[in-house]
Amino acid sequence: MAKEKVVLAYSGGLDTTTIIPWLKDFYDYEVICACIDVGQESELDGLDKRAKESGASKLYICDVVDELCDNYIMPTVKADAVYENKYLLGTSFARPLIAKELVRIAREEGAVAICHGATGKGNDQLRFELSIKALAPDIKVIAVWRDPKWTLQSRDDEIAFCKAHGIDLPFDASHSYSRDRNIWHISHEGLELENPACAPNYDDLLVLSVTPQNAPDEAEDVELEFEAGMPVAINGKKMKTSDIIRELNALGGKHGIGIIDIVENRVVGMKSRGVYETPGGTILMEAHKQLEEICLDRETLAFKKIVSTRFADLVYEGKWFTPLRESLSAFVDETDKTVTGTVKMKLYKGNIIKQGTTSPYSLYSESLASFTTGDLYDHKDASGFINLFGLSMKVRAMLKAEREKKEEK
Repeated sequence: MAKEKVVLAYSGGLDTTTIIPWLKDFYDYEVICACIDVGQESELDGLDKRAKESGASKLYICDVVDELCDNYIMPTVKADAVYENKYLLGTSFARPLIAKELVRIAREEGAVAICHGATGKGNDQLRFELSIKALAPDIKVIAVWRDPKWTLQSRDDEIAFCKAHGIDLPFDASHSYSRDRNIWHISHEGLELENPACAPNYDDLLVLSVTPQNAPDEAEDVELEFEAGMPVAINGKKMKTSDIIRELNALGGKHGIGIIDIVENRVVGMKSRGVYETPGGTILMEAHKQLEEICLDRETLAFKKIVSTRFADLVYEGKWFTPLRESLSAFVDETDKTVTGTVKMKLYKGNIIKQGTTSPYSLYSESLASFTTGDLYDHKDASGFINLFGLSMKVRAMLKAEREKKEEK
């Protein structure tokens, strides 16, 4: 009789490689590994050999980079969604897409379970499991680090477990930063970052960027074109979204753009500290906001700030596949119909400096904004407006003065 199958979210690291023989020992499953390519680049090298030598019957490597950029990253950019005013959600919006692919493969393979290696302290367990619940509530989820059968507590334990199963892996017990990388960003946790009193060791830490101090002394100009909120060209050259992000990553990394050091509030209740490199994403989000400044009216911009905060929370919490997130995206798509135009910026030592913004849908009127009087605006009209706009304040002050007079008598 054929064994039941489990689909393992496989990164190729020590944890997920160890999980392969562990699943076979404790669940007697046939293990199907799935590595979802969201832009990890060299991290994907050698995975097929490693997975199969560790006991997997098959490895899927699924390239979803363009889908990530167009259907997950850009809806978040268009929403101006930034978690706690700093984190550009690089890991957060990749997880639901990974979960979606895991479900697709599980259906294709007829698997009864999906397994992930996210820890019980982090946010990723929510992002994976809530997404799977939304897409495939009938599929069992195995969360290894919460499973009572998982007794391995260290890298030494995992290496010993693999060796006991005849698996020789290119890992050692030395500890390094915990990192997550995709086309949008790379995150760093662990080592000195676990103590908020310590400065990050940027010389060892940075992968995509240099520090502003080590950036070139010469500034560099960049021009981005948007259509309905979507980037379509960089420096006059038409490109798909993923290639624009790659190009911006190179430019931003060169000039020390988008390095943040944050103590964030995890969903599970604890604070954690991390350093994020998001060079291209920082430029792209800033350009989008600059274009919105001239294309959206005051009330829409004000309400969008509320939407941005809620959108960021939903993405961070793993609630991508929810009616509210989808509804907020529908609102954002409507507002961004006129976010079309060109944004020019100068990159210099960690700074993004405005160089001019143009749009055929601009609401900025030079004649209205100037100090000269035009046909549409008479300075004298402001008197009546101020009287009405401040009427409640004036009435309150008058009544307060009357009460104070009575109290003095």
